[in-house]
Amino acid sequence: YKTSLTAQSFQAPRISESEKYHIKEKEITIMAKKRVFISFDYTNDKSYKYLLDAWDSNKNLDFVFEDCSADEIMSDNIPTIKAGLTRRINQSDYTLVIVGKEANKIHPDSKEIGYRNWINFEIAQSKKNGNKLVAVKLDKSYESPEQLYSSGASWAMSFTQAAIIKALSEA
Repeated sequence: YKTSLTAQSFQAPRISESEKYHIKEKEITIMAKKRVFISFDYTNDKSYKYLLDAWDSNKNLDFVFEDCSADEIMSDNIPTIKAGLTRRINQSDYTLVIVGKEANKIHPDSKEIGYRNWINFEIAQSKKNGNKLVAVKLDKSYESPEQLYSSGASWAMSFTQAAIIKALSEA
């Protein structure tokens, strides 16, 4: 017993217009990940930022972690740094504040910055831009940046992927 399969006898399944729409909708959803600006103390807490970068490689997350700390802007000029940070904050939907030991420490250029430090500046700019704020303390004893007070920020209860994603999703 022999069967013959020809190109005419085999046809790919037809996709209805509603199925095409559903496929397009999924493509748009996948492409529209929520952008998260990371506010952190580069000198002391960059290892936590690197961990977020590793999580960011997970294609199933609905979030993209962005960073542009003041130390990564190649300038010592305060207005240039402010402009660079503000541009990145304005391109984001959320701001995740990593509250480390030095998060509310007074920066030597605080008068020029207009806030205690760059983290407080980033939080203030995020509020102005309407970003949803999420914060996570690396240790419960660490002092929160003053701009977080009365900001309506959501809190991740620990620095774990599950806790941070939950807080971002609920913000």
